[in-house]
Amino acid sequence: MGRRITLTLLGFLLISSAVGCGATTDDSPLTTTTAAKALFNPCTGIPDDALREAGVDPGTEETGIGGVHQSGWEICRWDGPKYFITVFSTGRTVPEFERKPGNVDFQDVTVAGRQGRQFEVEGASKNLGCDVLFAASQGVVQLRILNRAGMDGLEDPCKVLYRVGESIVPSLPH
Repeated sequence: MGRRITLTLLGFLLISSAVGCGATTDDSPLTTTTAAKALFNPCTGIPDDALREAGVDPGTEETGIGGVHQSGWEICRWDGPKYFITVFSTGRTVPEFERKPGNVDFQDVTVAGRQGRQFEVEGASKNLGCDVLFAASQGVVQLRILNRAGMDGLEDPCKVLYRVGESIVPSLPH
């Protein structure tokens, strides 16, 4: 039952902060000029050794959202004992994420020596998740840490992201 609740929560957070980035500002859809570029596939682009070093099991790999591919995205998630790591890849831009209603509190950060934009999803628990966007030639690669809900002694998810980013971020495209 706990896994079902966690997966439901994960699905909600994935959809609310990532897939919905096609919001409109004037009743016309946002478009991107990088649609023709091939997207980075995190499932094949991040080595198993980097995942193990980040504290997740490569054998738990799940593509898409709940195993369902999302058009315009490459998404991969892995499970660890206390958190999940999800990497999203899209042709969208950082400014598109910044304009999306519900994405708030953007700030510049550096993870594994790489500049990124950390943000929060409005209404999400601060002790459960942390998201950082990295600009890439294809658009954006997003790294997310999501703590397992209901566990005791959970670490600040952004501290976890900065730590696991040391092994994950070098594999991400620029």
